[in-house]
Amino acid sequence: MKRNQTMMQFFEWFVEPDGEHWNRLKERAAELSERGITAVWIPPVTKGQSDQDTGYGIYDLYDLGEFDQKGTVRTKYGTKDQLLEAIQTCREHGIAVYTDLVMNHKAGADETETFDVVEVAEDNRQEDVSEPFQIEGWTKFTFPGRGDTYSSFKWSYEHFNGTDYDAGTDRSGIFRIIHGDKQWNNNVDDRFGNYDYLMFANIDYHQEQVREEMIRWGHWIADTTGCGGFRLDAIKHIDYEFVRQFVEEVGKPRGDEFFIVGEFWNEDADTCRDFLGKLDYSISLFDVSLHYKLHQASLAGPDFDLTALFHHNLVDSHPMNAVTFVDNHDTQPGEALESWVGDSFKQSAYAIILLRENGYPCVFYGDYYGINGEEPIPDKKEAIDPLLYARYHKAYGEQEDYLDHPSTVGWVRRGDEAIERSGCAVVISNDEEGFKRMYVGEHRAGEIWLDLTNTREDKIVIGEDGWADFPVNGCSLSVWALPEFDVE
Repeated sequence: MKRNQTMMQFFEWFVEPDGEHWNRLKERAAELSERGITAVWIPPVTKGQSDQDTGYGIYDLYDLGEFDQKGTVRTKYGTKDQLLEAIQTCREHGIAVYTDLVMNHKAGADETETFDVVEVAEDNRQEDVSEPFQIEGWTKFTFPGRGDTYSSFKWSYEHFNGTDYDAGTDRSGIFRIIHGDKQWNNNVDDRFGNYDYLMFANIDYHQEQVREEMIRWGHWIADTTGCGGFRLDAIKHIDYEFVRQFVEEVGKPRGDEFFIVGEFWNEDADTCRDFLGKLDYSISLFDVSLHYKLHQASLAGPDFDLTALFHHNLVDSHPMNAVTFVDNHDTQPGEALESWVGDSFKQSAYAIILLRENGYPCVFYGDYYGINGEEPIPDKKEAIDPLLYARYHKAYGEQEDYLDHPSTVGWVRRGDEAIERSGCAVVISNDEEGFKRMYVGEHRAGEIWLDLTNTREDKIVIGEDGWADFPVNGCSLSVWALPEFDVE
């Protein structure tokens, strides 16, 4: 039987910009594999605006830390050779690597160009707030350090439909480029009237030559890195017809094992389901709805109804298309989408994504290894490791939920004969100490189960009828299971 699969997002916003991150991944690959991590999502591997750029201020898609551009050969994370060595080491340890693709915009242009624009309202991009006028925009990408190596395509203003800065007047705004019949793309999120534009120079997917170049690059990045999948950044801002084409032409020929997950940041699960339908359910999406509920639960404490966590999320209706997560680089404190799941509920949140039957869980580097920056946050490795152990060794088989109380919830995984000593019972409380009486199977009669989190020292003896009372401390969780060796 195939073991449970678990992804790790192997970066946080404030990872040290020392060029050693790919080496860190290489060094930790063996340990991650031992913990049951079967895939890592790594940050953008392409050259950004500087060696400090996290990767989302994308400059050259074909520079993986190989060419002297933007004052650096390496990226924030290292050189091309270090990247390829890290990916190969991961593969040797059974870990797939998913690269983060930034396809919505480009930044750090090499030259300015003069062209016509209209300024649009920030809160309604469909509303023009000026007559046409000329600006001097940073839209010319010639890649002098790379030249024509790998691709001879050069970007200029006709390949974009918007930008945010006029160098001629030193003024920022949202400027829609006028060139022929150029408009915003309508196959995008409808927030702010039209959410095609996000930042920097916005790529125009109406242009056939742009689509062709991005498809070529998709094949190149997959072939060059040997990655096992993609994470698609900011896809609610990208023409969904192009996303579908990209998946069809780049992803599908690589087989079912090539995994693609998109960042479609919308907490409404119905909207996410509609978007999946537009892509013919060909990719997975992060379950943003579940994340926000976990965040709310951590804020509200005992006032939050825990049963609400298990309904009306993407993972409920489309478990094969849902990547569940607790936090990520955008939700960590101080970032654009800050919605941090607090310490009081962090371990329980990880139990929900790691030990339930549905969804593909993603562990956040910032939780596992800690967060750097001006206000560092300690790691939660000690709290997460027992859950990773339980996921890899115990959380198999039929699931039965016990969601009959707003402050104490539980579920059972009955185990699978192919995984020796598997099966577990999980109990979560956000208020007082309690217990859940749950059925684990008559064949378990007489077994002695322990709390894998080491929160409680009880020894639970499974009754002759297969039932037992599984206790939990107040505002805590316990994961009960048959230990590796029998106890008396």
